[in-house]
Amino acid sequence: MPKIIDHDQRRREIVEVAKGIILKGGFEAATMRSIAAEAGFANGALKHYFSGKESIVAATFETVLHEHDVWLQKAISAELTPDEMLRQVLTGTLPSGRDEIASGRVLLALWEYAMSNESLAELYQTHLVRWRGMLVERMEAARDAGSIRDLDYVALSNEFISVAVGATVINLMYPGGDRIPDYQAYIEQFLARLR
Repeated sequence: MPKIIDHDQRRREIVEVAKGIILKGGFEAATMRSIAAEAGFANGALKHYFSGKESIVAATFETVLHEHDVWLQKAISAELTPDEMLRQVLTGTLPSGRDEIASGRVLLALWEYAMSNESLAELYQTHLVRWRGMLVERMEAARDAGSIRDLDYVALSNEFISVAVGATVINLMYPGGDRIPDYQAYIEQFLARLR
């Protein structure tokens, strides 16, 4: 009986290999040959799952953005007060663990490629819009509960996203999470300004 292959699972595995290679050696290190070798495939076998490096890079970019969306969604719990939920979303937005730091480092390596790829640039822009929308929504809920003042939440969300992106850039030099206490202190300062 022939072995049944889960092609979607194989694609996910290949993307994980690509992420690992990009994390270790940057975008340039993720060649079809290096991905195939690391994944344990013959050189041309990746063509069964991806048409070329560009499609692997696109899938990797989409996967990393999806991971960020999942982390944001995990931060929302119906059991939390609006103030607690806002704190959770802010905390979930800043890279606060090894997985988030690694994912952010991979995303940064792919940004240059995304700048010249219109569909990936749009994908990232959509991600930023969702992210800002979630932050604004959480701030409005905290305001409605009387936890924070009525302020320009769009401007504050843009500021916070810029800080989070900056933290991701800083983590290129601090992949072990050395700056996480700084990010946590910033969240406390940010919340104090809102109150």
